[in-house]
Parts: sequence; structure tokens; C-alpha cells
Amino acid sequence: MRQLQLLHLCLFLAALLANGLIISAGACGQHLHSPMFFFLLNLALTDLGSICTTVPKAMHNSIWGSRHISSTGCAAQVFLIVFFLGTEDFLLTLMCYDCYVSICKALHYGTLLGSRACAHMAAAAWASGFLTALLHTANTFSLPLCQDNALGQFFCEIPHILRLSCSDTYLREFGLLAFSTFPFLGCFVFMLLSYVQIFRAVLRIPSEQGRHKAFCTCLPHLAVVSLFISTGTFAHLKPPSISSPSLDVVVSVLHSVVPPALNPLIYSLRNQELKDALRKMMTLSFQKQ
Repeated sequence: MRQLQLLHLCLFLAALLANGLIISAGACGQHLHSPMFFFLLNLALTDLGSICTTVPKAMHNSIWGSRHISSTGCAAQVFLIVFFLGTEDFLLTLMCYDCYVSICKALHYGTLLGSRACAHMAAAAWASGFLTALLHTANTFSLPLCQDNALGQFFCEIPHILRLSCSDTYLREFGLLAFSTFPFLGCFVFMLLSYVQIFRAVLRIPSEQGRHKAFCTCLPHLAVVSLFISTGTFAHLKPPSISSPSLDVVVSVLHSVVPPALNPLIYSLRNQELKDALRKMMTLSFQKQ
């Protein structure tokens, strides 16, 4: 467990540093104001928000040997984690749309993804995440709890809170699942269909260099989406037969900390403009010292 806590802390610090650099580069770099970088800046904000919601409290409890969290604190944690993760899902859908337009509708890119349109879409993503979090939190904490109020997790998660309820939660869980599934399933289907169109368009590009450039545009987003969906799906839909308290903690750590730590790395590896902006910003900071 001590090794897991150390890994948890290292990933948290890496995520803080990497996403902080992305936000600083996006805010300071005048040439990084394209729609993709605008959405990437918002994605970095959601990643920072999600890890800062769960990890500091977990580290505090680990250091002081406590597992206590108030009901208000637990409700706030549930609201914020659903808010940031829900917003991230919608932002990833918008970034997929950006890839689709840049490759399949290149001539209309400036019209479809102007600065005002991007701002409206980002605002809609944040508002959708807020509404989702509000409904999830209100539904979860309206249930009476009659168990020992002990969660086998390092932060409050809805499935584990529902297990503590003494009322029949099947109808509520079904309604909550249906409400959650349709928007997120819609995002998944949209991204899937978009990538089908993207790959069809890329394969029709005659030059190998053009195909390589087009693939490099979309592969970072595809990697981030795959990481987000795979860790989230396994964390919440893993078979009960393989579930155990220790495995649940490990999976929650991976789902909550690994994607925020790896997302900036994935986007910066194949993006020369972003790497140049980060290098320039760090060079200027060292020169000032």
C-alpha cells in the first residue's frame, strides 16, 4: 500500500506540473490560439480540477492515518468529480469534431470553428457537466444511508455510496444510469462515426506525407479518448467476480490520476508548436532568474 501511495503522489505531481505547463503555454503563446489549443486548454483545466478534488484529501488522510470525510465534504467531492469528468467527456467530443472539420471540411474550418463558435461550444460543455453533476449529486444524497458509512475507496464515488443505502435503489440506479448513458453514449457514437469519416478521408489522400500529417493530427486525441474510456469503463463496469477492496483502490487511482498525468504528454509528443511554446516559456523563465 505504501508503494501505491508513493505512485499516487508522483502521478499527482506530474499531472499538476504537466497541466500547469499546458495552461501557461496556452495563455502566453500568441500562436497557440487555434480551436484545438483552446479546447486543450479547457481539457487541462478539467484534469487539474479532477485531481485536485480527490488527491489532496486522500494524501491528508494517508499522512494522518485517518479515513474520515464529512457528509458535506463527500457530497462536494462527488459533485466536483462528476462535474470535471463529465465536462472532460464533452470536451473530448468537441476536440473530435475539430479533427473531423480540419480533415473532412477543411475549406469551412474557419466558418465552423470560429472563436465565437468555440467559446459557445466550450461553455455548453461546462454547463452540461455542471447539470450532470447537479442531478447525480442530488439523486445520490437524497437516499438514506443505514450501513456503517465506510467507503473502501480513497474518495467518494457514487456506486460505493449507493451500496451503503438501506432503501431499494434499483429504480433510482436505473434512472440515473439511463440519464448518464444517453449523453455519454451519444458522445461515444459521435466520436466513432467521426473517426470513420476521418480515416476514410485520410486514406483517400494521394500523398504519403499528407496521410502521415493527417494521422498525426488525430492520433493524440484518439489516444486520450481511448485512455479516458478504457480506464473509466473498467473502473465502473468491471465484473463483481474480480472485484476486491484493494483492486478497487488501484483501479480508482489509475482512473482518477493516470489520464490527467498522461494527457499533456500525449498531446505534446507529436505537436511541434506546443513543444516550441513550452521550450520558449521555460527558457524565458530561466533567463529572468
